[in-house]
Amino acid sequence: MICRPKEGISMIRKSLTTLTAAALLAGSAAAQDAPPRPDQLEFRGLYKELVETNTTLSAGSCTLAAERMAARLKAAGFAEDQLVLFSVPEHPRDGGLVAILPGSSKKLKPMLLLAHIDVVEANRADWERDPFTLIEENGYFYARGTADDKAQAAIWTDTLIRFAKEGFKPKRTIKLALTCGEEASGAFNGAEWLANNRRELIDAEFALNEGGGGRSDGKGNVLVQTVQVGEKAYQDFTLTVTNPGGHSSQPVPDNAIYAMSQALERVGGYEFPLEFNDTTRAFFAKAGAMRHDETGAAMIALAANPEDKAAEATVNKDKMLHSLLRTTCVATMIKGGHAKNALPQSVSANVNCRMFPGRSAEETQAALAAAIGNPAIHIERDVKDKPIAKVPPLDPRVIGPMEVLVAKHFPGVPAIPAMSTGATDAVYLGAVGIPTYGAPGLWNDPDGNGTHGLNERIRVRALMEGRDYLYDLVKVLSGK
Repeated sequence: MICRPKEGISMIRKSLTTLTAAALLAGSAAAQDAPPRPDQLEFRGLYKELVETNTTLSAGSCTLAAERMAARLKAAGFAEDQLVLFSVPEHPRDGGLVAILPGSSKKLKPMLLLAHIDVVEANRADWERDPFTLIEENGYFYARGTADDKAQAAIWTDTLIRFAKEGFKPKRTIKLALTCGEEASGAFNGAEWLANNRRELIDAEFALNEGGGGRSDGKGNVLVQTVQVGEKAYQDFTLTVTNPGGHSSQPVPDNAIYAMSQALERVGGYEFPLEFNDTTRAFFAKAGAMRHDETGAAMIALAANPEDKAAEATVNKDKMLHSLLRTTCVATMIKGGHAKNALPQSVSANVNCRMFPGRSAEETQAALAAAIGNPAIHIERDVKDKPIAKVPPLDPRVIGPMEVLVAKHFPGVPAIPAMSTGATDAVYLGAVGIPTYGAPGLWNDPDGNGTHGLNERIRVRALMEGRDYLYDLVKVLSGK
């Protein structure tokens, strides 16, 4: 998930640290990772090929990665008309793939499996290992994209291959969309392009995406699995102030740096109002009950009464919980001035906002302007016409099977609906009426496994257990 982090959902998992010993033991897997099964060895080949295909914006090619996955699906028996490779002339390396496994029912709408195949940049000089060579070491796979999001992309592709080889005939048509551009705000985005230009290709009753998943104690014991039901919308705002400038030996009060400093101080001091939706209210109640501390009690109280200021003050001490309750905006970059011995003529700053579902960029911009209170500060959205984030319903037909399968694959581990403070491509599907859920299954360590950072990794067992879970989930949901 761009520097609009999927860290949002990993931080949600991180907050659930106080679980009972019984749940911990129930979630504990075998002390030693089991040797790979024959089908897992075959999957490793697909996963390796996808991970080792560089798909960074600067030097990689999503188009090549999509072509390689299409070739594997074709070898498994998919017909030419079931595979659609797409790209646009302006972005030939940012292409993607839609694959379709027809269902037997004419009444059931399709389901969509979505995953992005682009990855965050990775500088070889900074990494201990080559970021584009899959390396297995000490029970982990290391490389850029091992977790975000090529793990899920590889699993979705592998699932359709397994279905084709098994002769499995789903009742509900299954569609797979592998897309580019999720990690680079403002770049060509395949999910957005499909939603706006080839809606019929991805038309579905619901979609499964990244954003959900589990958290372990770092020792291989899964503590919780989450279902992402909603996320914030990402938007950057550029603040700019200009000034005639002049010689630094004759300073004047009207200084662009001072004006911007005052503006950012006011942004930092502004608190957006508290909000709940069905997902966050359920999360606060259920996750709060799992904690046996002051914060847990406050979460339960606040879910029951959002006007409880004492409970809010306690909850706000946790940065992740604080962010779940409101839109947040924070200054992330600043630049200005043109010479050490001159008064600044221009200063600009980036303010990054994560907007609560249902909130628009326009009203967020207006709130920033009111908080700053200086018309000399020009505010502009970096990305125009971005959809408003929509929360999908807590649909028991989708979430129920997820919970049942968590109980099967991870006995004793709770499955909790959660909203991400980060953002994914689900915003583009929601905008065209396709409710999108972040599926459980894959799980990570408390430190986030280096996602978006150095030495990204995923535990081999986490990948394989997630693969088994997601295979079963797709089979169940496509059969209903």
